[in-house]
Amino acid sequence: MRVSVIGCGHLGIPHAAAMAELGHEVIGVDVDQAKVDRLNGGQCPIYEIGLPELLARHTASGRLRFTTDIREAAAFAELHFIGVGTPIDADGRSYDTAQVFGAIRQLAPHLSRACTIVGKSTVTVGTTRQVTALVQRLAPAGNQVDVVWNPEFLREGHAVEDTLRPDRLIAGATTAEGEKAIRAVYAGIIDAGVPIFVTDPQTAELAKGAANTFLGLKISYINAVADMCDAAGGDVSQIVDILGIDPRIGAGGMRPGIGYGGGCLPKDVRAFTASAKALGADSAAALLRAAEEINENRTTVALGLITRALGGRPIRDTRITVWGAAFKPGTNDVRESPALALAQVLQQAGATVTIHDPQAVGTAMVRSPEFDYTDDLPASLDGADIVVLATEWLEYRQADPQALVDLPATPLLVDCRTTLNPDPWRATGWTVHQLGRPGK
Repeated sequence: MRVSVIGCGHLGIPHAAAMAELGHEVIGVDVDQAKVDRLNGGQCPIYEIGLPELLARHTASGRLRFTTDIREAAAFAELHFIGVGTPIDADGRSYDTAQVFGAIRQLAPHLSRACTIVGKSTVTVGTTRQVTALVQRLAPAGNQVDVVWNPEFLREGHAVEDTLRPDRLIAGATTAEGEKAIRAVYAGIIDAGVPIFVTDPQTAELAKGAANTFLGLKISYINAVADMCDAAGGDVSQIVDILGIDPRIGAGGMRPGIGYGGGCLPKDVRAFTASAKALGADSAAALLRAAEEINENRTTVALGLITRALGGRPIRDTRITVWGAAFKPGTNDVRESPALALAQVLQQAGATVTIHDPQAVGTAMVRSPEFDYTDDLPASLDGADIVVLATEWLEYRQADPQALVDLPATPLLVDCRTTLNPDPWRATGWTVHQLGRPGK
């Protein structure tokens, strides 16, 4: 098929490259000419596993190209994916869908033949209905333009894999033509056995919020249990193993730490909470708000653990190395990063903070230039009084504690992601503290 992807960010670029990999002819549209030039040159402005290779292969073959001219996309494509951002609104509780409606207002007047618009962005329930009304008013093709909502369930760091081999597809459609278009564009994925749920648009819109919010609840729940373990002297890692073996629960997402971040979970939990309140589901809203409050408090909890690890020594004038800037491993995205939030709190308390990250130093320096940065792991430890692990990159889990033990001023490590096996670190002279686990 001929496909356009409107919006080239963390969602749009992987989606465009994956559509080309599936055999479609793809044109990506973005307002940033410099970004478009880089993309057409096969250069990827974001980090995702496997994405640079995919982008380079398909821009070189001519199957994938990018433009700033939405009229070119309208004339070219029979199916238009909308993958623009929907950040949290100024009220802090709902989605800002201005980019979605802005993209529709630019695209629709150039749609003079039957086609399908497929929304990928995460939106408030009822958005599809509003988009459909706007399209039918502005598009010369009128009701020959179908609108389907097809929410993405991508994990940053795994966006290519999750697009090519998702665990499910959802299509919120109101017409047979819209459903047919979705089945056609994803034919290779559906034929491979991936289940597709064809629903009404409002169910599709709610399903995305419900999925992300449940993960937020799960993360907040295990963090609350970790706090109980701290108070009682229990071991949260053993509790995770015990709960994780229960087929009704599962271990996925149950890693105690400093909370969730990024461009999706924080805004989705907030917006879903607001939707519950707007719908009059007050008990649901209260439950979801409690999860938010636990997540918001994780930086304070981590600060308490660091203070205890210092043994009463004040944080002021302490040299602290923070391992991790990205909100999670596998990406260079630092939006609402708990690692950067913790670094900011430590600096505000008077510490000198140096940050290491395998991939996100560049993006972190743009967002938070006040810190010292390095992408050299051993160099990050030079003279450090304490090391704080804030993002669970594989590089930290696989680091050789023996090779690193003499580099900091004090071999003291606080694992705020409860991700390390502490035994080899302690055996080589490190003192290790972890959230929700007793020290040994």
